[in-house]
Amino acid sequence: MPSMLVLGIESSCDETGVALYSTDAAGALLAHALHSQVEMHADYGGVVPELASRDHIRRLVPLLRKVLAESRQSLAALDAIAYTQGPGLAGALLVGAAFAEALATALGIPTVPVHHLEGHLLSPLLSSRPPRFPFVALLVSGGHSQLMRVTGVGEYELMGETLDDAAGEAFDKTAKLLGLGYPGGAALAALAERGRSGMVKLPRPMLKSADLDFSFSGLKTAVLIKVRELASVSEQQRADIARGFQDAIVEVLVSKALRAVKASGLRQLVVAGGVGANHELRCRLDAQAAHARIAVFYPELEFCTDNGAMIALAGALRLQAGVSSKPAGAFAVRPRWPLTGA
Repeated sequence: MPSMLVLGIESSCDETGVALYSTDAAGALLAHALHSQVEMHADYGGVVPELASRDHIRRLVPLLRKVLAESRQSLAALDAIAYTQGPGLAGALLVGAAFAEALATALGIPTVPVHHLEGHLLSPLLSSRPPRFPFVALLVSGGHSQLMRVTGVGEYELMGETLDDAAGEAFDKTAKLLGLGYPGGAALAALAERGRSGMVKLPRPMLKSADLDFSFSGLKTAVLIKVRELASVSEQQRADIARGFQDAIVEVLVSKALRAVKASGLRQLVVAGGVGANHELRCRLDAQAAHARIAVFYPELEFCTDNGAMIALAGALRLQAGVSSKPAGAFAVRPRWPLTGA
């Protein structure tokens, strides 16, 4: 198959991402640009869907122009456009989908609707040390905590998932309980670095369950009870609670991920999504995986959050594998969409 130039567009929530990926012999990310809406939503303590959608509209054209300029490519050189079809905020998804479909129609090229989590799952393939199929993937992105057996592009088997709050949700909600700003996950992790290990003991939900599922809502509730018990919480106590919370989450994620790899009979583990950037998670997982002789792969830190590069890559790999593409034109977004149905 001749090499193709694929444009990727991500607009599922509060980041607007645009990227260009080439399927030449080496496979190369030619350029990518990202705009985060964090500052805009910070005043509201969370993402405001209508504001997110409107901001995506403002950002897409400037980001596209920036990526084309940096890669020294033109619209006429594009062979296909990949975009996030779901899951995510309906209005935000519609902006990216409509933009991609309209541009593809004007250029007479096909589109590739991409599952947001598939983008995260495949993002470690952009790194200098990529994994090879098959592997087990721990996806910890926003409202999703899942374990997948990945045989190839589009070949995903669910091994375990969250039954209520995902790890990312638990981080953000616990951060709010501790008076930290939005987004809370990174702020809580930073606070945990000043905490003392073992000072605050919190439950490890479903750590010893026979399955590979997760449940973190009870952990968040345990933090709420601890904060109420203390009445007034000092800065050191807040740090100790953050440390205890992070230790609990990390222990569960590491244990379940390594159990999933063992159950699969494979020797490779991919960790992707926003929580995958957590330093403590990476350190503990690397140490325990090395002991078990399991190779662990992560995306570069800049590709842990939502981005256009992972969508361009996923679209390009789908085109190469002949999994899915369609003529530009009619489209629909999928705010709720299981990855195993992608």
